[in-house]
Amino acid sequence: MIHRLHHPLLVYLSDVIGVGLAWWGAYLIRFNFSIPPEFLPGFLLGLVIVVVLQGLLLRVFGLYRSLWLFASLPDLLCIGRAVAVAAVLTPLVVVVAVRYAPEVPRLVYLLQPLLLGVYMGGTRAIYRTWKEFRLYGGLRAQGQPVLVLGGGEAAVNLVRDLSRSAEWRVVGVLDDTPGHRGREIHGCEVLGGIADLARLVDELKVGHAIIAMPNEGHERRRVAASACVRAGVKALILPGIEDVMTGRVNVSQVREVDVEDLLGRDPVRIHAAEVRDYLRGKVVMVTGAGGSIGSELCHQIARFEPALLVCFELSEFALYQLTEAFAMHFPGLQVVAVAGDVKDAIRVDEIIGRYRPQVIFHAAAYKHVPLMEDHNAWQAVRNNVLGTWLVARSAVAFDVPRFVLVSTDKAVNPTNVMGATKRLAERVCQAMALQGRTQFEIVRFGNVLGSAGSVIPKFAEQIAAGGPVTVTHPEITRYFMSIREAAQLVLQAGSMGRGGEIFVLDMGQPVRIADLARDMIRLSGRSEAEIRIVFSGLRPGEKLYEELLADTEQTLPTHHPKLRIARAEPAVDGWLEGLLVWLRQRRAVEAIEVRRELRRWVPEYTPGPLAPQLKAVEAAPKA
Repeated sequence: MIHRLHHPLLVYLSDVIGVGLAWWGAYLIRFNFSIPPEFLPGFLLGLVIVVVLQGLLLRVFGLYRSLWLFASLPDLLCIGRAVAVAAVLTPLVVVVAVRYAPEVPRLVYLLQPLLLGVYMGGTRAIYRTWKEFRLYGGLRAQGQPVLVLGGGEAAVNLVRDLSRSAEWRVVGVLDDTPGHRGREIHGCEVLGGIADLARLVDELKVGHAIIAMPNEGHERRRVAASACVRAGVKALILPGIEDVMTGRVNVSQVREVDVEDLLGRDPVRIHAAEVRDYLRGKVVMVTGAGGSIGSELCHQIARFEPALLVCFELSEFALYQLTEAFAMHFPGLQVVAVAGDVKDAIRVDEIIGRYRPQVIFHAAAYKHVPLMEDHNAWQAVRNNVLGTWLVARSAVAFDVPRFVLVSTDKAVNPTNVMGATKRLAERVCQAMALQGRTQFEIVRFGNVLGSAGSVIPKFAEQIAAGGPVTVTHPEITRYFMSIREAAQLVLQAGSMGRGGEIFVLDMGQPVRIADLARDMIRLSGRSEAEIRIVFSGLRPGEKLYEELLADTEQTLPTHHPKLRIARAEPAVDGWLEGLLVWLRQRRAVEAIEVRRELRRWVPEYTPGPLAPQLKAVEAAPKA
């Protein structure tokens, strides 16, 4: 307590002494360090006046509320303002007070504020340097060597903070900004660009790197993260500014680089006002609400304050998890958790008729390609196509204003049953758009990071188990997008549709899965010598690459840069009635027959090379 009371007083006394020393120093400089006797009365009287006047001004400007240990630019600016005001007032007061004494030389009025500013700034800088050396000087040679990637304000602050750390020792900075090479940041040299990382890691024996680029785009952070992984260093990263703005992380958090950083994309900026206009105060229903996309849609919708959110889900456990999450994060939102199957027409009609949603997001679907290819082919048809028609039919019957189907890039020129059923679901919605007043929109996108059945969790499990990591083909590629980004664009597309459109999301560049596997192995701290990659061959119905547009489709731009509209072929009259005859049959349908019929209803569907039975059946002579 005594220290807290006296420390500001000691600082104030030091500054008051500095006022007097600056006045004396100004006289010494003016008279070449020999003050004539006739100027001494003016010097002494002026000294008293200056000490009193400027001492009061320094108190008025509140220079003693901050700690010297943390003196920085704002403190120097405050000192500058105080000295500037003193430079104006001092001559006025002194001239009046000493008008009967020898005058004060005009140069003294100019020199004294300058000397005072140098004294006040210098004493604070010297104190901070001495204090930091006492506190942290012995730590600079300790800690693990680390390279900092980035040259902006965040990197500068990080280097400064790490210089006080016993855990880390910054051995250099890497920055691609032209002209920065050879410069220093808080005593740490800019050794080169990010491309020099691998060389410097070997030269400096560095095991860690911290990526400090929170204000940069995802692409630059992705390049830096990939460079770290390929150089074999343990990479840490400051969160991006978009993550801080959305409240996902705190700017002070430094986390390990994860696979999403390696696949990084610039964050999606949705037009929140448009989305809010059609969701706020409305009753919104989400089918498949417990799934990866469905649950993220529910969380995103909750941010726009719907009057009621109806969560329709088959899995009891997923529904329970969803309600628990809403109780924690959105306690004020009215949520109805409904257990039900989209193939149950009575249950679907009951729920839509009771709650009368104004917007339906239909995300319920079977999506796992190999599982749906053989033994479960007919169930994929019933769930993905019949289920979509039942929900869409009910939406039209109860005049639901808007219906959004969540589709997939596997619906484009499909080679598997799952993709063909999703394309058929798209065509069902296009046909339903011609009936009633319900406005139908379809949204297509690729793989989402971390979703159920995604390759990324599978690779992580295989790496944790010591390998091997199984990749189907050396050249296989896929599009990736975060679940949050996909859900946001689904909501955005729902606000833009006029009825019957297929919205295609900008998925960025495709990723080679073999490269992804290698990066994930390195990211875990292992090497390919420790964990092998095994190529197992394409699975039933699997493509080497995915497409977002069919051969006959073209796209039109929208006012959102991440969304385009596919110009698809219009639905044919009477087509839907024929399809329903097939969907409603009450018998088990074999996978071979399912594939044959899907080729009839989806002309662009071409079963992959792993469906030889179907080709044999089609090649057999008709009886």
